[in-house]
Amino acid sequence: MAWPARTERLSIRPATPDDLDATWAFRRLPEVCEWVTWLSADREAYAAQFLDPPRLASTLVVERGADVVGDLMLRVEDAWAQGEIAERAAGVQAELGWTIDPAHAGRGYATEAVRELLRICFEDLGLRRVTALCFAENTASWRLMERVGMRREAHNVRDSLHRSGAWLDGYAYALLAEEWRARTVSP
Repeated sequence: MAWPARTERLSIRPATPDDLDATWAFRRLPEVCEWVTWLSADREAYAAQFLDPPRLASTLVVERGADVVGDLMLRVEDAWAQGEIAERAAGVQAELGWTIDPAHAGRGYATEAVRELLRICFEDLGLRRVTALCFAENTASWRLMERVGMRREAHNVRDSLHRSGAWLDGYAYALLAEEWRARTVSP
């Protein structure tokens, strides 16, 4: 895979330790913290989380010019398989995630970045399936999943514990490589 990946307006590349402050600037905002998996109380806690090797290795940065406008998660994983054929399911799917700086929201950057991330998954990495999860109340996230062609596979009732202490519904979305290919070659 050659980095950075480029779209019409954006570039996407693996995160480095130098991206800590740029991502902390938007990940600490209340409107972002509402839905992210980990809430960091301060920059030091965020640094420990961001710089954790597995986390850093699964993080991509979205840039518009010199500005970091968001980040993406690309976590390649094994599919479930029966034991005697498990090696055929190794590294064939990915879980995706995204965060866009609210200062850059509403301009289509998230859609553009996630479409490119799907292209990377299916064309460059040769994956067979991608998934994404969100709280059902995170309308912006599930609408993005639908915009990029992902299918809602599950609506789980009160399965997700929010940091507010409330059990919220969750959605699971997915897209198969053959579905993505069919959409990209259709007129």
